[in-house]
Amino acid sequence: MLFAQGSVAVVTGGSRGIGQAVALDLAREGAHVVVNYARSERDAEEVVARIREEGGSAAAVRADVTDEEEVKRLFQGVRADHGRLDVLVTSAGITLDRYLITMSLDQFRGPVDTNLIGTFLTCREALKLMRHQRSGAIVTISSSSGIDGGFPGQTNYVASKGAIIAFTQALSNEAAPHGVRANVVAPGFVATDMTRRVPSNLRKQYEERIRLGRMGRPEEIASIVSFLASERASYMSGSVVVAHGGGLG
Repeated sequence: MLFAQGSVAVVTGGSRGIGQAVALDLAREGAHVVVNYARSERDAEEVVARIREEGGSAAAVRADVTDEEEVKRLFQGVRADHGRLDVLVTSAGITLDRYLITMSLDQFRGPVDTNLIGTFLTCREALKLMRHQRSGAIVTISSSSGIDGGFPGQTNYVASKGAIIAFTQALSNEAAPHGVRANVVAPGFVATDMTRRVPSNLRKQYEERIRLGRMGRPEEIASIVSFLASERASYMSGSVVVAHGGGLG
């Protein structure tokens, strides 16, 4: 087990995709997992049920990460129910692809609000809890697109994911004096609901260009997140771990 008994983790966007895989992996490694969701209540409850079937501990909690008051209530609930927070993983994220010349301001703001502002709000509230413990680990989920520029039509998504990397590195500087670590995982093309929405012909083209010859699996990203959140990564903070199958050839 990577986590001591009584450890508590919050996973935003924990009902599907990478967030779901992270929630399951953290629970298997001994943490009680708060599975956060915004709309997918059934999916979140299914994740919780699966964790409990495997002998773990979890609860589903609704909160829109773009809503400041809902985020505050989420972490107030963690404090009231558990009195501590050991891990935060910010996995809530969306895409809204459109070429820049046809993109409205609201379309640009969509991914920025969920991906970046959601990361800011949840990290801020988590740090308030963690600094009093003088311990804790924050793992933000960015994307290799935030480093290499992504694909055409993704200026909004790439801007949000690139900003998450810079934000987390700055956060690591503020968090370190309180004994709190902050790191980033930047996945490439991973088989999730988000990538399945890409037209099949384009998805096949991208997949064939990946140097390892396939898309990643959510479970592969989850294992990296659990490592970074654990004491096995106790000397890592401000690091960016890229998992993109070697990149595109």
